[in-house]
Amino acid sequence: MAMAQQEGFDAEEPVIEAIRAGDRYAFGEFVRRHNRWVFGVIYGVLGEHDGVEDVAQQAWTAVWRRAGELRDVKRWRPWLYRLTRNAAIDAGRDVTRRRSRMQVIAKNGQATSGDTPDCHLGGHEQYGEVLAAVQALPALYREPFVLRHLNGWSYCEIAEVMGMPIDSVETRLVRARRLLRDCLRDKVL
Repeated sequence: MAMAQQEGFDAEEPVIEAIRAGDRYAFGEFVRRHNRWVFGVIYGVLGEHDGVEDVAQQAWTAVWRRAGELRDVKRWRPWLYRLTRNAAIDAGRDVTRRRSRMQVIAKNGQATSGDTPDCHLGGHEQYGEVLAAVQALPALYREPFVLRHLNGWSYCEIAEVMGMPIDSVETRLVRARRLLRDCLRDKVL
């Protein structure tokens, strides 16, 4: 599977060149092919589904604007990963600031609650428990976990886009699984 994925990624080079030349159709096709991947990266950084679509839009806008900055089209995946991750980090900072303001407002009696509604996806309690545990992982472990287990990436692909040795990816995944196992031990069958 990794070989087929790699060939698919290599096939993107002409599309990237077309995007760099201003081809909007090529850009639309590229977005269609890789939007799920971008969503996964954003979710890995934010740890929650709220705002993922908005952040993806910001990331794709950055890709369109900065396509000319990509020096080596063969390195488009790490470049796209960095742009997407940076958009997610910026959005995360904004969310943190908004939550802090809401907490201050709530403490001052100007609002009844700064809490966000619980998300019960599909009404499955166990799924919600697992999702909450993944969201609670530190970003250091959540990002590679999401890329591996939700996006199906190989260790090599994760190492390439995150700019780290494969051994570090393996270590982070082992620690993420251990944290999840400990967190879910009494909650999920």
